[in-house]
Amino acid sequence: MKRFLPHIALTLVLAQLLLMLGSWLWSAALPLSGVRSMLSGEGIRWFLGHFAEIVASPVLVWLLLLAMAYGAVVRSRGVSVVFLVIYVGIVLLLTVVPHAVLLSASGQLWPSPFSASLMPLAAFGVLMAAIIHGVIAGSFQSLADVYGALVYGLRQCAPLLPLYILLIQFLESLRFVLP
Repeated sequence: MKRFLPHIALTLVLAQLLLMLGSWLWSAALPLSGVRSMLSGEGIRWFLGHFAEIVASPVLVWLLLLAMAYGAVVRSRGVSVVFLVIYVGIVLLLTVVPHAVLLSASGQLWPSPFSASLMPLAAFGVLMAAIIHGVIAGSFQSLADVYGALVYGLRQCAPLLPLYILLIQFLESLRFVLP
């Protein structure tokens, strides 16, 4: 994996540069096409002005939560199935009964607060099941062990963060450029 990530990152950087140059050439050659140049004043202001906003997306939060859940599962060496069953039952009660809290105002499951929080709900359930298992099994002797497991997951997934930044910026740049 360590061998491939730098090549993927380089590919994303080159794709971003090609998009910047290509959008500039396209918008200059065909000004009525609707393609916006990333090298224009508007494009540069957009890229620099929205960089942090684009990177700070829900996907980043999901990636961090999943990384912590991964660390908890690996370090605890399992999950508490009993807790998972109870947790899924609670989530079902919050979604499937009439007028449930996580349904939309019209009573729909998609889109709703449930659908918007599905990834955090899943990560939290797995995280808690792993922590409970770790405490019961003796894998976690202290609060520091639990915290260390969360950090371990973040450390293991840290090589994906530059790829996430490059990928999300490229995709949003593509959305900016195309009409």
